[in-house]
Amino acid sequence: MAKDIFKKDLYAVIGVPEEATEKEILTGYRKRALKCHPDKNPDNPKAAEHFHELSQALEILTDPAARSAYDQSLKAKKVAAARTKVLDSKRKKFKEDLEARERAAFEQSQAAAEVVAEKRLRVEIDRLRKEGSKLLEQEQKRLIEEIKRSRIQLDHQTNSSKNTCTSDPPRIKLKWKAQKSDKTNGGYTCDNLKNILGCYGHINTLLISSSRNGSAVVEFDEVSTDILDEVGHSENPFTIVWLSGKPSENSTLRSAAPVNTNNPDHIKLFDSADSKSFPKFDSEHISVNFGAEQSSFGGESDRDFESLVLMRMRQAEERKKLMEQIMREDAE
Repeated sequence: MAKDIFKKDLYAVIGVPEEATEKEILTGYRKRALKCHPDKNPDNPKAAEHFHELSQALEILTDPAARSAYDQSLKAKKVAAARTKVLDSKRKKFKEDLEARERAAFEQSQAAAEVVAEKRLRVEIDRLRKEGSKLLEQEQKRLIEEIKRSRIQLDHQTNSSKNTCTSDPPRIKLKWKAQKSDKTNGGYTCDNLKNILGCYGHINTLLISSSRNGSAVVEFDEVSTDILDEVGHSENPFTIVWLSGKPSENSTLRSAAPVNTNNPDHIKLFDSADSKSFPKFDSEHISVNFGAEQSSFGGESDRDFESLVLMRMRQAEERKKLMEQIMREDAE
């Protein structure tokens, strides 16, 4: 054990009063050990030293014999410090002039008492070093396991978040007849397309080209193969072309419900102010749903949920850019 341990206030190191019980000492150690463990503070060069001091303090204060010896040593030091403190300048001068011998004898006796107490403490520390502290060993093992569990949980959350954007979502392209000057765009709008297609799966993004009538791109979370039979308006049917993520013939949709266009969970990606940055697209025809994300992460911390929302916003921006690229290629 380090020599400086004899100069430390071990109760202050753990953060408990001198009359603390063993349970309170253990609780104080756990709180501080989690904060200063080297694995939790890789950039702090003194983290290992602080953690070592905590370990030494726990060894001494949880062993009855060692704690008794330490308390006696601490008491001797406090008595000497208190006596020196209460002496004012006049008493010090009087002591120097008239009671030199008494002072010397007193200081000698105090020094002897401190030496005896420190020697006893050294003996107990040597005994602990040889025998080993089972409690300290158990606590350190428990601390390491807790840190491992935290890391595994964080890695799992990170991997789960990454996996959500690795799969290629189903995307289709719609085409129908519409003259360039037709303001009704052949009778199709963002809302009625949602109503027509929403029953086949949850729509992530729906984009109608503003530079070329009769064309739209739709992205789903998942979609039923029954959508292949959909033709839209009978007086002006549309055709469907798969762009990516085509489901297998045997696949079934886990949950399909018509999209409610009044649902506040459908968040607009653009407003009118954004139209200058993206002149080829009608901002009113682009929408993305984030409503399902909150419910699945309700038990996470505020920080984790904020990171998830930012990630989803980035994913939405990537989807938007991809859809723009597809529409530009179609226009060419």
